[in-house]
Parts: sequence; structure tokens; C-alpha cells
Amino acid sequence: MSSLNDPIAATTGRWWEHAVVYQVYPRSFADADGDGVGDLAGVTDRLPYLRDLGVDAVWLSPFYRSPQHDHGYDVADYHDVDPLFGELADADAMLARAHELGLKVIVDLVPNHTSDEHRWFQAALAAAPGSPERARYLFREGRGPGGDEPPNNWASVFGGAAWTRVEEADGTPGQWYLHLFDSTQPDLDWRNPEVGDMFVEVLRFWLDRGVDGFRVDVAHGLVKEESLRDQELAEGELPDSESVNSAATASMVERTLRDEPMWDQPEVHDVYRRWHDVLAEYDGDRMTVAEAWTQTPGSMADFVRPDEMSQAFNFAFLLAPWDAAAFAEVVTGSTEAVGRVGALPTWVLSNHDVVRHVTRYGGGALGLDRARAATLAMLALPGSAYLYQGEELGLEQVEVAPEHRQDPSWFRTGEVGRDGCRVPVPWSGTAPPYGFGPGGGQPWLPQPDDWAGVTVEAQLGDPGSTLTFYQAALAARREHALGLPDAVEAGTDGDVLRVRRGDLLVVLNCGDAPAELPAGEVLVSSGPLDGVLPPATSAWLRV
Repeated sequence: MSSLNDPIAATTGRWWEHAVVYQVYPRSFADADGDGVGDLAGVTDRLPYLRDLGVDAVWLSPFYRSPQHDHGYDVADYHDVDPLFGELADADAMLARAHELGLKVIVDLVPNHTSDEHRWFQAALAAAPGSPERARYLFREGRGPGGDEPPNNWASVFGGAAWTRVEEADGTPGQWYLHLFDSTQPDLDWRNPEVGDMFVEVLRFWLDRGVDGFRVDVAHGLVKEESLRDQELAEGELPDSESVNSAATASMVERTLRDEPMWDQPEVHDVYRRWHDVLAEYDGDRMTVAEAWTQTPGSMADFVRPDEMSQAFNFAFLLAPWDAAAFAEVVTGSTEAVGRVGALPTWVLSNHDVVRHVTRYGGGALGLDRARAATLAMLALPGSAYLYQGEELGLEQVEVAPEHRQDPSWFRTGEVGRDGCRVPVPWSGTAPPYGFGPGGGQPWLPQPDDWAGVTVEAQLGDPGSTLTFYQAALAARREHALGLPDAVEAGTDGDVLRVRRGDLLVVLNCGDAPAELPAGEVLVSSGPLDGVLPPATSAWLRV
């Protein structure tokens, strides 16, 4: 068995092809200075924990200078660290320490929009309609008498209209600007060459500092249909932009096909061909991974053609219900789709935008058993896997009281939003902040009072803990799954998912009754077996 920090490339070629990547949401991971918000120094302090967990890389959500209206996804300066998280030297120290420990580092890049405090948008507000400054964004005249109506019927992902009207220098109502997310996040016009040139500069800035890759936010959204026409809606259908909430009602492998002039336009692929060439100038197999909520496996695969991005998140696995046939369909459909373009799939069950999968799978002991079983099955699949901070502790979605919620979608729609998966990680102790930072009291989002049993400290060395299970599962992946053929066969036997990859057989019981355990050497399981495969349990066997 290889040691935990051996370069994965030693057995698999390019490091990212079969890597396990751990997502860090910086404001909720570890707080070094005691202000209740996580920071880069806190991340650096906890990197040995991630090395010992057995992951290969760390992906950090945005830490750039930002007014934090969308917790860093509203970037005011792509070349600097927000004081909330430290300074540029802290980013350099974090990168250096990660590389010392054998960990790669992926940083988030937000190219669809900037903050409304970005110098470009401030210049656009000060300039006149039709000016070069406004041409960097999507400013348009309104419709109706006096231009009082938005230019089209598009909706914001965060609720409400996707357009906001500005007041011109003379105090009169003026043009409207597009924001597919919050009104503080104006969309850039990627048909303007200045925009593309600026982001190439941003790529080079961080590549020169040593980052190993970029997770690209809203990768499918950069280019809009040029006419900015209305979205065509079925009878009774309301305007609704792509979002995690709408995607969660999708079918197992594909979303419902609909007219989406704001997403996944053909010209977006020209952007990533240019980026591919930039990354190719650097050594170390630098990579990109697309957050692309596309409508079909085929359109997802378009992002990972040989001259474009390295990976695209495969959200179909996350969206699948707890059902053996659903999982089998996802595995087959996803691997076939990316295989047609010579790429490998990615797999993910939780992230900072969705309900944690313990809760999605029913919550409590049942949800935890199912989550562990699904995770073990996922880790056997070809390609790379992405984990979200705290899932190795078995954390559930937290019910954050309305007075503590901070997600902009909560303020725009009144819906609960994403705060419940972003509550800071519990590290030690018996009361908040559970070692998240020095001192006492609650961090920026309050932690539950009953988390003493799920801290890292409480679970380390406990043979029955979820943390110990994740360590064992990741070790088993390195020992038994790396180096296997990438070809995979998925099917069902009643309520049992069966996945065959080389001499590895993975079984996952999605039913309510014990199932027969196939003959073979049991390599690892998500729970006790006792000669059968219990419900909500998975196992790897060498056959």
C-alpha cells in the first residue's frame, strides 16, 4: 500500500485523473485568529489532518477580496486575499505547506460575474450608456413605457428578476444590468475581448504563485445568447434560472430539457480552449474542473473534450435518489458520456450549495448508514472523487434559525437557503465553537449544542466512527482501486447495486431487507456484514 502522501501520479498518470479532492469552505473550516470566521492560517494549521485523512488535493472556495454579500462569490479583486481570511502571504504559506505535505491545491475562480464593488463595475456606473466601461457588463435599455420594465423575462438563481435598474449621473432612471445571481453580482459580457484578457491575467497570477488547478464557478454561464431574448416557457411555467434547487428535482441522469438562453451557449467552449493553452504552458499538470449544471450527460461531457477543461462535476450522482437502479443508470450514463470524449468522470455527494447527503438520505442513523454506503460505492468508481468538509464526520444539515441566516437567497426568496451545510466544522471539546477557533462562544453561523460526539477529537481512534470509516475507505481506494481498468459495468440485482471494475465487485444494498453477500474476499465495508449484506450497507469484494 502506498503511503498517504505519495503522488497519485505515480500510478495513474496525471495527478487529477483519480484524485480524491477535499473541499474547504474557508470561513467554516478553521479559525486561527478567534474572530469567529475561518481563515487561511486556520486552513494551513489543519492541512496535516487532511493529509492523514488520505485525500490527494484541497479545493478552497473563494478567499479573494470581496464585500462578502455571497460569501466570497462576489469578487472585488481577483489578485488579493480578503482581510477576513488574511493576506496574500497567508495564501503563499498555505500553498507551500500543502505542497510539503504532498497535497495539491485547487482554488475557486468566479468568471461569470464580479462584485458590484469591482473597479470595472464602479467605472461602468460612472460612465454613460454605450461607453466602453459599460460594455464589459450586460447593460441594456428597459422595455415598456419609459424603459420601466426589465429587458427580458430572465429570473435570478437567487429569486426575483435577473435585472436591476441603475440611476444615471443626472439622477434619472437609466439602463438595466444583468445579474443571474444577486444584484451585487453583475454578469460580465464575455463577448467583450477585454473580459477574456483580464481572466487570462488572473489565471497566470495564481499559476505563477503555484496553484495546481481551478474550480470554475458557473462554468456553463459565461456566454449568453447574443440577442438576450426572452426565455421560452411552457404553459404555466414560471421563469426560473438554473439553480441547485431546481436541479434537485431533476431525473437521475438528465435534467428536464428546457429553453435556456442564459446557459451553456456554444461560444463558452472557446473560453476554455484558450485557458487550456494557458495551463499547458505550466509544468505539473495544472487542471480545471467545471461547475456546469448542464441538461444532459452529453452536454456535460462537452466541457471535458481534449482541448478544453480537465474535469466537470458530475452532479447526476448527487441528484440520484436512494435507489439501486438510479445509481446504476448514473454510473453507466456518466462513464459512457465522458468516455466518448476520452475523459474520466468525477463523483460528488455533497458541497457548499446542497443539503448534506446524510440528511438527503433520511437523516439520523438511517441517513448516516446510507451516506457511508453511498460514499464507499462512489470511491470505487473510475475517475476522481470530491468530498465536502465535515462529511467525514457524518455531519447532517443544520437548521439555522432565521435570525442567523446569511445566504443571499434567503433574503431574496424567504427560502431556507444554503447556510445549513456551511456551519463551521467541530474539531474538539464539548461546547461551541468546538475547537473551530480560540476562545468561546458561537462562530459566524451557530453550531448545534449536541455536536460533542461528532468532533474530530471524539471520532479519532474510534473504530466505529465515521471519521475512521473514511480513513479506511480512502486507504482501501489507494490499495485496491487505483490502477484498476477504467472500464466499469453497473447493474442491479433486485435492490442491490452491483458495480464491477476489473477484479473489484462493489455491492450496495438500497433495499429494506438483508441481501446475499456475493462470494469473494471482503476488502472493506461501510458497516458490519455478518455473512449478509444488510440494508444501507455497501462492500468491496475481490472476485
